[in-house]
Amino acid sequence: MKLPNVAIVGRPNVGKSTIFNKLIGKKVSIIEDTPGVTRDRIYGTVNYNNYKFHLIDTGGIDVSNEDFNNEIIVQANIAIEEADIILFVVDGLEELNQNDYIIRDILMKSGKRVIVVVNKLDNVKREENIYNYYELGFEEVLGVSGEHSLGLTDLLDIIVKDFPEIHEEEQDDRIKFCLIGRPNVGKSSLVNALINEEKVIVSPIAGTTRDAIDTEFTYNKKKYVVIDTAGIRKSGKIFEKIEKYSVLRSMKAIERSDVCLLIINAEEGIIEHDKHIASYAIEEGKPIVIVVNKWDTVSDKNDISSFTKLVRNEFKFLSYAPIVYVSALTKKRIFTIMPEIDKVYDNSHKEIKTSTLNDVIRDAVMLKAPPSYKGKRLKISFVQQTGITPPKFTLFVNSDKLVHFSYERYIENKLRENFDLEGTPIILEYKNKN
Repeated sequence: MKLPNVAIVGRPNVGKSTIFNKLIGKKVSIIEDTPGVTRDRIYGTVNYNNYKFHLIDTGGIDVSNEDFNNEIIVQANIAIEEADIILFVVDGLEELNQNDYIIRDILMKSGKRVIVVVNKLDNVKREENIYNYYELGFEEVLGVSGEHSLGLTDLLDIIVKDFPEIHEEEQDDRIKFCLIGRPNVGKSSLVNALINEEKVIVSPIAGTTRDAIDTEFTYNKKKYVVIDTAGIRKSGKIFEKIEKYSVLRSMKAIERSDVCLLIINAEEGIIEHDKHIASYAIEEGKPIVIVVNKWDTVSDKNDISSFTKLVRNEFKFLSYAPIVYVSALTKKRIFTIMPEIDKVYDNSHKEIKTSTLNDVIRDAVMLKAPPSYKGKRLKISFVQQTGITPPKFTLFVNSDKLVHFSYERYIENKLRENFDLEGTPIILEYKNKN
């Protein structure tokens, strides 16, 4: 099921990011403390009661900015076009200004449902100011204080009132995978090369998002669905220039996939945006295969070891992901992709016996004791697996405040050494025993 999109727009310094962060909430995230990933948080998923939706944050629109008609306006237009609902955030402590009215005009033309969110209203007197904002011409106006979390539950109720409730989906035994990566790394060519393999039987099915095409195919008697994120609706060229926002399309595909193929262009090498896109797949807990495409353009084909070293160095946070080298153009080594998809999918569903887990952790602690902190030392009394996709392990300890990130990394490495968890992220949760 396609999740609804909600976009936050407004001029600078009205508190958009504060509202964004509060609505996203402090969900347990695999990426939070992962070294090597820094990115602007512009996209997240909100879970509220039986509802779920994507939230898009945008840069502040400011007409005094020389670049107003350039990147900022394009970013805002992309977010507005992607959105089912728009939260128009204004500052409840200031009068409406030229920027607010320009944004109002843009939103009026969009024809989308707009909720005016009057921020920074954290006392009764300020709440009286709310009526001034009806002059913007939108029916739905709500006062909140993002900083003090006031009115946010009311805002969520208004947002989700027409959204479908999320229920358990029917079992689907097809493995769904998507290709994510920057524009022009060869995603579409790879899809074509994969589904045109001789062993593949292709039957197209209707896409479930506005800009992705799902193709079902059978490979070695197993059913798969490949989600191609390459298709872009109108104004493709200008949208393509804003790399940051290619994440919007990738996220929708990531959410519906069981496995993500991160495509890297061997010709161009690795850039920061590749890491940004990968980080969203990790955050969604998806297993990953790194696919280096256009390997036919590399003059020294024996240079796989040095390129692997480069990938491992740039993607330290993806040290567990397998790497394959292919050429969509010549179809060289295309056959290496499907077995890796199967493997990482299976590993993300892996369940490990509690007794075996405890043996491994006990041995790890005996080999290297946790560091002491203010005279106290972490003690792990018991561990059990508490989830899959990705595998989640809960460790019962004397105090979760004694868990040092370096020791957490050590425990993760020991789990990976002892169990085949290649390709899948894992979650370690520490709970106080008492």
